[in-house]
Amino acid sequence: MRTRLTDLAEQAGVSTATVSRVLNGKAGVSAETRQAVLAALDLLGYERPEKLRTRSAGLVGLVVPELTNPVFPAFAQVIESMLSERGYTPLLCTQSPGGTTEDQYVEMLIEHGVDGIVFVSGLHADTSASTDRYQRLRSRGLPIVLVNGFAEGVDAPAVSTDDVAAMDLAVRHLVSLGHRTIGLAVGPDRFVPTRRKLKAFSDNLMRHLGTDSTGHVVTTLFTVEGGQAAAAELISTGHTAIVCGSDLMALGAIRAARSRGLRVPEDISVVGYDDSPLIAFTDPPLTTVRQPVQAMGHAAVTALVAEIGGTRSPRTELLFHPELIVRESTGAAPLPS
Repeated sequence: MRTRLTDLAEQAGVSTATVSRVLNGKAGVSAETRQAVLAALDLLGYERPEKLRTRSAGLVGLVVPELTNPVFPAFAQVIESMLSERGYTPLLCTQSPGGTTEDQYVEMLIEHGVDGIVFVSGLHADTSASTDRYQRLRSRGLPIVLVNGFAEGVDAPAVSTDDVAAMDLAVRHLVSLGHRTIGLAVGPDRFVPTRRKLKAFSDNLMRHLGTDSTGHVVTTLFTVEGGQAAAAELISTGHTAIVCGSDLMALGAIRAARSRGLRVPEDISVVGYDDSPLIAFTDPPLTTVRQPVQAMGHAAVTALVAEIGGTRSPRTELLFHPELIVRESTGAAPLPS
């Protein structure tokens, strides 16, 4: 037991006495500390004692896109953890092409009597999709929160990364390195975040380089293959730097460059978007714009729990400022040959 207490204390960053108090269900421990000890139990593979298995305050649905893009599991993990801290049991619903749809998941969640739903990059972010589905949920009195995709007219809190700031950071960084032919590889333009990135990228090219975005943008899919195809097109038209709409696209862009015998960043610079887990360990380590996933998840859960409790959250979109993480996939523009 001593070794176990010591291990748990070290993992949770607390004393063994505090661990003992939590395990024995004694008072005098903050909710944050208690959660840290519970997390340590889970991480180290210990089964939680029966007395710590508290009754859930309710069920909350969490609807996210496919999990192949590591930023979505990152959002899911943060939101699930914060819901658990507040006593709620999260029900994770992940979509995949040809699988269960968002509407089908919502129907199932309602049948399970959920107290609220968090939507991450769902149909609310698709300008071609109807927002009626969300209006119907609200008309039933079900609290919802929308993450990364503001839907005009939907009576719900919305939390997003500031895509304008993201493009400002990426383009300004590349211009400072001497790049004058900068391209954008991004996903389908029917999505709200894409449209915002496109507008901001165009404004930045005009502001910094005095040119419009014609011939400098390729819209494709938010995948490695999409990034590779877009980068191949941009490389063939003489671009020395590429800003990508996701880290996966950036990895595809690096693959496209190498398939042509080009070096990154000596011959071409690449900037990603998200700062997904493990992206710092790619070859080369990827320069990227980091989404503040932790802060956004906290805001989404706080807003939802408030709504569940009967307190109305603000309906103005909360925009979170991203951070440029400079690593080794960007460098000085190559000298003209």
